[in-house]
Amino acid sequence: MEHRLAEVEKPAQDLDGEVGTTRSRLQEMRVEERRVEMAGDEKRDRMKKLEDRLNTVRNVREESAVTAEIEMVRRARESDEQEALSLLDQIRRLEDRLEEQSEALEEAQSDVQPRRKELEEEREQAMAEAIRLEEERNAFAGTLPDAEIRLYDAIRVGGRRALAPLTEDGACGNCFTVIPPQIQNEIRHGSQLIRCEGCGVILGAPLPEDLEPPTPPESAGDAEAADDAGGEEEAEGVDAGADEANEKEKGEDEKEKGEDENE
Repeated sequence: MEHRLAEVEKPAQDLDGEVGTTRSRLQEMRVEERRVEMAGDEKRDRMKKLEDRLNTVRNVREESAVTAEIEMVRRARESDEQEALSLLDQIRRLEDRLEEQSEALEEAQSDVQPRRKELEEEREQAMAEAIRLEEERNAFAGTLPDAEIRLYDAIRVGGRRALAPLTEDGACGNCFTVIPPQIQNEIRHGSQLIRCEGCGVILGAPLPEDLEPPTPPESAGDAEAADDAGGEEEAEGVDAGADEANEKEKGEDEKEKGEDENE
């Protein structure tokens, strides 16, 4: 039952994992985008200061140095802006993916709920049935001799099979060792517990469903139909024989008549 529940819940669990992965990646991308944005703000402040400084330079060499630094900061800021745009595009796509995954997860969870409830009800019924069978087993075991109970429990150690019916041809239903006819009769009589010499299980009489059903007796109607069919065939045979005799006699008469005419 537990593995059936796991199979039902697996699609929703897989989607839940995908949603978690996408959400974590989206959070990382937003943090990175914020870092790039802050770096761009710092570079804009730096450019403003450099531009203000450019107005106060005293010679051409300072002017060239400031101008070169402004150009370098400008290029870095443009690079940050491109990176920020790329990150924003990735964030947008991740948000779309997260929305799709979340909708799929919600749908999968809604499908899982009724199936899970059905399986839980089946499990409760199975547990109730197991308790009932256990009570019946204990009640029946109370009517058996202690020696037979100990024998059964000893065979069952390790989860082994303890009981097996005879097959239709008189073999052990567990290892298919042929049982002597006399012992088969004792097993069918059921006066004592008899174990298979091959595998050690306790042998019982063949199960009713394993026996071949007896051939149904022929009904009176079928017998009469068979008799009628036989009588018709016999009558047809007699008629055919009579016709053949008449034809033969007629031929002999014609032959004698021809001989008389020749004389």
